[in-house]
Amino acid sequence: MPLTNGDVCLGSAHLLSATELLKFTTALDILEKEYPQRDGLDAKTLLDSHTNGGLTYNDFLILPGYIGFSASDVILDTPVTKRISLKTPLVSSPMDTVTEHSMAIHMALLGGLGVIHHNCSAEDQAEMVRKVKRFENGFILDPVVLSPKTTVGEAKLLKEKWGFGGFPVTENGTLRSKLVGIITTRDIQFHPNLEDPVTSVMSTDLVTAPSGTTLTEANAVLSKSKKGKLPIVDSNGHLVSLLSRSDLMKNLHYPLASKLPHSKQLICAAAIGTRPDDKVRLQSLVDAGLDIVVLDSSQGNSIFQIEMVKFIKEKYPELDVIGGNVVTREQAASLIAAGVDGLRIGMGSGSACITQEVMAVGRPQAASVFNVSTFAARFGVPCIADGGIQNVGHVVKGLALGASTVMMGGLLAGTTESPGNYFVSREGQLVKAYRGMGSIDAMEDKKAGSGGKNAKKNNAGTARYFSEGDRLLVAQGVSGSVLDRGSVTKFVPYLIAGLQHSLQDIGTKSLPELRQGVLDGKVRFELRTVSAQAEGNVHGLHSFDKKLYS
Repeated sequence: MPLTNGDVCLGSAHLLSATELLKFTTALDILEKEYPQRDGLDAKTLLDSHTNGGLTYNDFLILPGYIGFSASDVILDTPVTKRISLKTPLVSSPMDTVTEHSMAIHMALLGGLGVIHHNCSAEDQAEMVRKVKRFENGFILDPVVLSPKTTVGEAKLLKEKWGFGGFPVTENGTLRSKLVGIITTRDIQFHPNLEDPVTSVMSTDLVTAPSGTTLTEANAVLSKSKKGKLPIVDSNGHLVSLLSRSDLMKNLHYPLASKLPHSKQLICAAAIGTRPDDKVRLQSLVDAGLDIVVLDSSQGNSIFQIEMVKFIKEKYPELDVIGGNVVTREQAASLIAAGVDGLRIGMGSGSACITQEVMAVGRPQAASVFNVSTFAARFGVPCIADGGIQNVGHVVKGLALGASTVMMGGLLAGTTESPGNYFVSREGQLVKAYRGMGSIDAMEDKKAGSGGKNAKKNNAGTARYFSEGDRLLVAQGVSGSVLDRGSVTKFVPYLIAGLQHSLQDIGTKSLPELRQGVLDGKVRFELRTVSAQAEGNVHGLHSFDKKLYS
């Protein structure tokens, strides 16, 4: 009697009964000939609202493709407006608990973009823009220049204001005046008499470069010297511009930084409303060096925003304008026709937003992103998927559905670089305050009006939700807290690495290839039932520790 255990050929444990097996070498040919319909669903079928209703990011998955490259080969370059592109598709939201100058600086250094909120005075917002623009430079064409009469105490105050302590000193205290020395932090740090002029402590042993020196040549001179600054002077010794060693180091440490090609300054974006006063605010921001203005409204398809877009494009043709928010093609068409350079998609999908609940208006985010972005792409208008981002997977899904970038609020609110202070929750966890701009707390904040009687009129929250003239405020957001996430210098690289590995699993090497694959039906999707969503999360464990990165 033969032993059948372990020998399929001699036993009865066949895979299929009464079926002739095909040669394994023909598997790919059989797939192509006999299975013309690819596995899964194409994006159009998946997002058909008539069949499947409105979907969110959790309602579907992207099917894996073929891996023929390493994750590090995946390129994440993407446009954020018609003219400006980023190295990573990550944008921080213009919320007063998310983005001020520190977040904007670090998001730009890491290849993304930070949008500075406008729930503050125009002067404060312009000052934040200036801090971003001055943080990194190529040739500094408008350096802070001191005169020989400037005191050590005044130099220390300037250091506190600007965040750096190296200033050139010229005869007249202006650019294009004869250079006489440079004052540094070390020169004034322990100097006892604050009334002494800077000429008594400044360095006069200077290394300079002549006007006409290229940035590459100037960097070479600076790297060989032991100086912190390299003044560029004309034939008469007059100061023309300045180069900083700290900028050279930033180039080495942050190779993905979002910078303008000509000035090497970080790209800066800021939000404004659509009121007449916002035109005055915008002028201050433009004077401070703003690159991108984001029109901040929960419902962008309004006469106020359309007129504001046309005004900006006529008066500031070099300034890129992102309009929104929108969730339908009809909304998008109005703003595209007005001339926007980018669109922001989302209404009621943010973690601290209750617009859909209170107003019964909005749209599930996946449906919004796909329908608007595929329409806008026909006109070359990039889209930002704004809201509903809870993890790396949601970032990937937003990009796969056509968005060129994703905007994050709650996901970044717990980082070190977001505004506000940490505190310990009742459960003993380290948290940071986070609130929606439609929350009562945000709409009653008086910083925008400098604490005066016009605070409500100038508030970013009331303007965003068209509530400036309301006697009774109706909340469209909530206030809460989020867990500490550490610094964005670690969290954002985690998001980038997760994105690269996800695109590797899908089988696409870049975001344009991903978007094209979705449009061509090559990248496939699958709907998820409630049971499938439970299966896809941690389950069946008594306890676990969910550490996302190390």
